[in-house]
Amino acid sequence: MNSFKQGRYSGYLRPISYTIDLGIINGLALLFFFKNVNPFLFIPLVSCTWIILSIYSKFYEVYRFTRPVTISGLLFKQCVLFTLIVFAYFGFRHNLNVNSIVVLRYIAFVFCLIGIAKFAVYYLLQKYRASFGGNLRNTVIIGSNRQTLALETFFNSNPEYGYTLKKVFNLKDKSQGCLEDCFRFIKDYGVDEIYCSISELSNKQLLEVTDFADNNLKILKFLPDNKDIYSKKLKYEYYDFIPILSLRDIPMEDTVNQFFKRLFDIIFASIIIVFILSWLTPLLAILIKLESKGPVFFKQSRNGFNYQEFYCYKFRSMTPNDNAHLHQATRGDNRITKVGKFIRKTSIDELPQFYNVLFGDMSVVGPRPHMVSHTNMYAKRIDKFMVRHFVKPGITGLAQVSGFRGEVETDKDIINRVKYDIFYIENWSILLDLKIISQTVLNAIKGEDKAY
Repeated sequence: MNSFKQGRYSGYLRPISYTIDLGIINGLALLFFFKNVNPFLFIPLVSCTWIILSIYSKFYEVYRFTRPVTISGLLFKQCVLFTLIVFAYFGFRHNLNVNSIVVLRYIAFVFCLIGIAKFAVYYLLQKYRASFGGNLRNTVIIGSNRQTLALETFFNSNPEYGYTLKKVFNLKDKSQGCLEDCFRFIKDYGVDEIYCSISELSNKQLLEVTDFADNNLKILKFLPDNKDIYSKKLKYEYYDFIPILSLRDIPMEDTVNQFFKRLFDIIFASIIIVFILSWLTPLLAILIKLESKGPVFFKQSRNGFNYQEFYCYKFRSMTPNDNAHLHQATRGDNRITKVGKFIRKTSIDELPQFYNVLFGDMSVVGPRPHMVSHTNMYAKRIDKFMVRHFVKPGITGLAQVSGFRGEVETDKDIINRVKYDIFYIENWSILLDLKIISQTVLNAIKGEDKAY
């Protein structure tokens, strides 16, 4: 699921908003306090403070269905917090001799311009969707009752929100077909989001819809009633005054979280490349070449974020063979060289994937990518396998440090791997990444039974 893909998420909007707001804050600071403050100290400090406050107050969590009154509330909350921080700064740096009236005037100008910019972007996007048909999401509604009728009216009456309702399926009306016809329609018409009335479906049908959405990378949202929706991690949202439940809240879809995870990946990968791979690569190249003919690096096509293929790099640990792209290494595999046995046991063969991280194809931590042939096979056989492709694949992952790495000997191995991967996707945090990395290093030092 590509966050920058038209019709689903406007991934550039939040970074642009941050840039505009920080430009206003720092530009006005230089204008008001140019003679009093050191810009090399003030600008980084006020920028970091603004970002932290924004995360806390959810200042940039403005969506196409967010109401103007909600935006006004966010502006007020952010204004109060920012005012306290700025006054605390100048109170601490009392030697700067900045008048309180000047500080208040600065804050007033900041929030006046930020408010104008925020509402301008909000209304310009609405105009863009309504008049030019851009930034749209294709939707369907499954079920027919008062709630779905209200949602249908909302979609049709508010083109500025950018939802294109393709069809409403009344499954109680046999002339409209069955659930399989609905799934076929969703695939054929490129539907992005499915809105499902819980009261109109049986528990079995709800499970079928959930499985279909997961396995086909579709966003599924529920119109709630008093039925049980199982133990899912649900999130409430409001379209006007209509409550909507999202089935899966993925932390890494948030632009701020994406920024910090990507920043962490770049820093961590750069450290490994500069301080380890810079001297280890030539040494291993000599050993690999001395034992067997062939390239030092092995590249293999794998499926990553949004099911896109990329080349995954490793140090070559096998003699060159035609089956490398089709068959996993097994215990006692005679294709593995002596050097290869050592680097696989210690996971050193995976280190070139830090270049994949730097290129943006992978992350340091995430669901492990599979060979394309295996991905196609598991996607058909293993329920929810495709959910793993909602995020970038990783060099290591929660499943790997939980005992499900290496060869897939039975379906139980891949089923458990998928369960851990989905848990990671739904509960991601930087601290969880650090914990997984630490456990990976410990496992590499101790050695693992399935590392062969």
